[in-house]
Amino acid sequence: MKIIQNTIILLLLVIFQHSYSQKKDENIGTEVVNVVKAYSATISDAFKVKDTPSLEDDENTKKEDIKYNIFSFPVASTFTPSKGKAAGVDKSKKERLFSNYASLGVGNYGTILGELYLTENLNSNQYVGGILRHHSSQGGIKDLVLNDKFYDTSIDLTYGSQTKASSWNLDLGYKNQMYNWYGINQDYFATVPNIYNSIDPKHNFNTLYLGGNLGLEKGFFKTANVKYTRFWDNNNSLENRLVIKPNLSFNAFDTTIKTNFIIDHLSGSFKKDYSDTSEIKYGYTNVGFNPSFLFAKDDLSINAGAIILYSSDTENNLSKFHVYPQVNLSYKLVGDLMVFSSGIEGNLEQNSYQEFAAENLFVSPTLNIMQTDKVYDFYAGLKGKLAGNVSYNVKGGIKNEKNATLFKSNAAPDVANLSLNQLAGFRYGNSFNVAYDDIKTVVFSAELKADLSKDVSFGILGEFNSYNTKIEAEAWNLPAVKINSTLDFNITSKWYAGTNVFYVGDRKAVESSITGQIGSFDTVILKSYFDINAHVGFKYNEKFTAFLRGNNLANQAYQKWVNFPSQQLQIVVGANYKFDF
Repeated sequence: MKIIQNTIILLLLVIFQHSYSQKKDENIGTEVVNVVKAYSATISDAFKVKDTPSLEDDENTKKEDIKYNIFSFPVASTFTPSKGKAAGVDKSKKERLFSNYASLGVGNYGTILGELYLTENLNSNQYVGGILRHHSSQGGIKDLVLNDKFYDTSIDLTYGSQTKASSWNLDLGYKNQMYNWYGINQDYFATVPNIYNSIDPKHNFNTLYLGGNLGLEKGFFKTANVKYTRFWDNNNSLENRLVIKPNLSFNAFDTTIKTNFIIDHLSGSFKKDYSDTSEIKYGYTNVGFNPSFLFAKDDLSINAGAIILYSSDTENNLSKFHVYPQVNLSYKLVGDLMVFSSGIEGNLEQNSYQEFAAENLFVSPTLNIMQTDKVYDFYAGLKGKLAGNVSYNVKGGIKNEKNATLFKSNAAPDVANLSLNQLAGFRYGNSFNVAYDDIKTVVFSAELKADLSKDVSFGILGEFNSYNTKIEAEAWNLPAVKINSTLDFNITSKWYAGTNVFYVGDRKAVESSITGQIGSFDTVILKSYFDINAHVGFKYNEKFTAFLRGNNLANQAYQKWVNFPSQQLQIVVGANYKFDF
């Protein structure tokens, strides 16, 4: 039996390596590749998030798929590791760590990026810190008739303590955002071109949060997290959320048993629905726990558990129990070279106005807030190492979700009966609502990461999705293909550079019909887009670093959301300065 087992393993390894070598030069077709780089914070690293410039995609306002973020730098830690001595390790010059840093960048479209981080140790255990971030743009996307400028400013404060036995911290933060519903269909309003002067597309979001974390090294009580968030806008919408998560862990029968508890309460209201007839109120309270145990023997590891949840719809006096599987399995077929992994998970996702606005900054303040029942998410795949510095992860699966969320354009008004100054700025078909549908999704993903040398790292990640909807004609605004690739390298001890290339496939969306009946919609195809972003930096000394970044180097005015074109070529130049008081 041992001979047969070894023979099977050897055949699997040969087949896998053969298929990899045969396919490495083929066209990737519709497979999705996202790049995930193992990040090690160094002074010369330039960190750019692959989302939107401030608009999330972090924050979408113009460059919806590129999210600017100022570089992060190593900060002095209050944690004192136990002493140890490494034998036979080549000594390298120790990089000095600073407790504070400031960063400032400016660019075209009137872009300003700023970040200030300050921290101070009060004594050997306690510390205080704060971070101020700002991202703004004066707009200027071609051929728009409505204002497209935006800003996003936030401040976060923390006070905490860390010892060998415990750690805790208190957090307080506030964020203020301003965006414009600039994505209007000009063809629809061709007969009333003077309507644009009467539209005020500006809207604001405000977020205030207070939270804390506690961690203990000894005992079965391990951690506890508490966070209260208040979210509101300039249209009299208001949302409150309180989340409490204590976690327990202990060993029994040679097995680690963990139990995560959760209390999640959400309540909120919108002044009017989209038809402007009545107020919208919503409220949900979820109470549950997630017991799990870890079984490990030889090359097999199983983490088995379940989520048991009681959910109450407080506005409609409805309640229900939910039970979801939480099982993950890992088996080493050929050591670290080939590991089989599989699992099935489920959960009840609490949607909120704050989360919808973070994903799509152009939603209207008239949403129907419901929960998404993630019945199950099953996956299986192989992962491992092709060489000491090259790793892969290939997996496929299927998801089943009830009340899954889709973004759809709101209806435009009847232009024949439209009078000036009649409607709010989001009621011209230039905002989005949330549609709920039961969706089954077949997913396949492939990832490759490689540290080609100590100065060069590369990664590529692709994802392919096939959606099956029950109510809606299509899975609106969801791409079937996403590919993302990154390359970072140090040119010299002073110079560094990097690039991020991503591709998003076609998506289907809806917009108000020009030729059909009032209130009817036409299906439109948002074209795929290919984007290239790059950065280069120069480390003048251990404190001062200058950088230059270019986003959307392909200069495409692509649309992530229908009628919302992105900013095209974006250039930002700036500098970072690290210091101690």
